[in-house]
Amino acid sequence: MTQSSNWFDEIPIPALLRAARTTYGSAVRKALSEVGCDDVPRNGSYVIGAIDRTGAPLGDIIRGLGVSKQTAGQLVDTLVIRGYIDRVVDPDDRRRLTIILTERGRTAAAASRAAIERVDGELVRQIGAGPVAHTRATLAALAGLDPGEGAEDA
Repeated sequence: MTQSSNWFDEIPIPALLRAARTTYGSAVRKALSEVGCDDVPRNGSYVIGAIDRTGAPLGDIIRGLGVSKQTAGQLVDTLVIRGYIDRVVDPDDRRRLTIILTERGRTAAAASRAAIERVDGELVRQIGAGPVAHTRATLAALAGLDPGEGAEDA
């Protein structure tokens, strides 16, 4: 076995991803708390951010979370009750409901986005824009991989 030149060379990628997610999650939680949105439920900032960024249909956003319909419904209900999103009748199809951000939801989205940008900025400061862009490309490729049958849970 060769000696590693970096502390992270021997750490499995899933462990590094977990630690990186914790860094972002802590920054987002702190930012949400600072603007009075410390009651955003687990996965709530993902849903709020996705609505803010893409305006994608809620079903698409929830599928991206990979949770059950029951869990998704509970999350949406909680976000409505806590004042982050509203269900409104779709003006083009009155049988459908559309989810929109409330003012509180927009505040939470802006705080989350700013926290993520701060972490990203610090990352660029530490390792440079090129490596960060390469990391984004690597993670995008990893996200698109099909682990296939027999893949281990990480």
